[in-house]
Amino acid sequence: MTHLLRRSYREGGKVKHETLGNLSHLPAEVIQLVRGSLGGEKFVPAGDAFEIIRSLPHGHVAAVLGTLRKIGLEEMIASRPSPERTLAVAMIIARVIEPSSKLATTRALHEETCSSSLGQVLELDHVIEDELYAAMDWLYVRQERIEAKLAARHLHEGCLVLYDVSSSFYTGTHCSLASLGHNRDGKNGYPQIVYGLLCNCEGCPVGIEVFKGNTGDPKTLGSQIKKICERFGIERVVLVGDRGMITTARIDQELRGVEGLDWITALRAPAIAKLAKQGVVQLSFFDEKDLAEVTSPDYPRERLVVCRNPLLAEKRSRTRDELLQATEKKLEKIAQATRREKKPLRGKAEIGIRVGKAINAFKVGKHFKVKITEKKFSYWRATERIAEEAALDGIYIIRTSVPQESLSAEATVRSYKDLSKVERAFRCLKTVDLKIRPIFHWLADRVRAHVFICMLAYYVEWHMRQPLAPLLFDDEDRVAAELLRESIVAPAQYSPSAKEKALTKFTKDGYPVHSFRSLLKDLGTIAKNRVRTKGEGANSVEFDMLTTPTSLQRRTFELLEVSVNL
Repeated sequence: MTHLLRRSYREGGKVKHETLGNLSHLPAEVIQLVRGSLGGEKFVPAGDAFEIIRSLPHGHVAAVLGTLRKIGLEEMIASRPSPERTLAVAMIIARVIEPSSKLATTRALHEETCSSSLGQVLELDHVIEDELYAAMDWLYVRQERIEAKLAARHLHEGCLVLYDVSSSFYTGTHCSLASLGHNRDGKNGYPQIVYGLLCNCEGCPVGIEVFKGNTGDPKTLGSQIKKICERFGIERVVLVGDRGMITTARIDQELRGVEGLDWITALRAPAIAKLAKQGVVQLSFFDEKDLAEVTSPDYPRERLVVCRNPLLAEKRSRTRDELLQATEKKLEKIAQATRREKKPLRGKAEIGIRVGKAINAFKVGKHFKVKITEKKFSYWRATERIAEEAALDGIYIIRTSVPQESLSAEATVRSYKDLSKVERAFRCLKTVDLKIRPIFHWLADRVRAHVFICMLAYYVEWHMRQPLAPLLFDDEDRVAAELLRESIVAPAQYSPSAKEKALTKFTKDGYPVHSFRSLLKDLGTIAKNRVRTKGEGANSVEFDMLTTPTSLQRRTFELLEVSVNL
């Protein structure tokens, strides 16, 4: 096609045309500019015509909010729109994209101080702390109803329910829930709160409950049984809990006699040693297989699945030897103190106090024998006791009331090992992603509401991780991984695709592999830009324009099946 620049003029009453030049060699966009200019349009440099008023990180907000709405969590919280529901949704999303205090969350929502497009998308502005606190109170009142809806979606008759307990230390002094107890965070001397998490067999959370910090794990079990059987209305269920949770005392007092309720747990070391002395557990079981099913009159109408993991046995042996050596170093210092020439350590009581501290430092005091006099101290290993324990290294016993026809021995062991999914949830809640602490609340119900918000945030994250697994370090091909496993007792394996991702740090499609947190950070670079044309009064126009997503970002939204445009 030829593009000519021509002019028309009148001469002697006739209209004539003159070709001034051939523009065909010019780029199409330049030809278009010439055409527009000749048509009366005015052109100015882009920098002189537009200005960006505000640029807010938006992509991560769109991904999380889109997923939250896609899975129907908004309707689960409340069927009808309300200011409280909107604020609750905002706190859940803020917990996923940038965990912080409620004061920081109000600033993140405020138009002048916002750190993302969350407030703009949800049409929130000038939110104050008291409004968030009121929304937390409103949400906590609805916790039972929301959990019932979650259970109706993710639990069914005869299903497995995973339950475990964790804790977080509390740095304040005014919360009635905060008490000294068994601290899992290594922060001895700090009060804490305890919370128990219920998940389905896939690790999807359906309920959480907060207890006082001095509550023992087994004492939390009764309320969970009541929640599952009465509030959730499930008539047949198998509860899975660890050996410190579902103890013999809890089974006798709270589980037996509950119609439709079965359990899977494990025996403690003393119970395993007792069965070994009775001849119920024998090492000959493991000559050809790594698990065997046995019965014992001590556990009537129950099944015991005895497992032996050689790698676990090697680890326990190595750990025990290291702890014994570390304890011997401490004891030897005390022995040398009694033999030194200057100011030797004297006194049976004084020596005994120091020996007690040293021998219990690494929890292996039962493996030593000591002799203390007024002037001397000696020690030696209890070799027979050590040998008895070493003989059972790597052996653990799963205990269950589920009959053989309903659940095989291998499936029983697999179900117990599924508790690792709850532990993974605790890692996300406590440290990796959602950071349940620091806890900035004093009132007990506010603390409970805060923990519930964190659980709902993990519920959203769990649903995001499933489709995003190909882009994350998560193993998306668990079927292939299970096929590589020699047996259910053997350590879990990674699929070939997961190993390839870990080695190359790239997916098979060439995308860089991310953690969940780093992928959200990458999505946050999609900005929502507020653009304004330069002009006076009505001639000035404002509009929003999104940053063009990268290939990785487009793929992320495709996997989530949500839109970046909200």
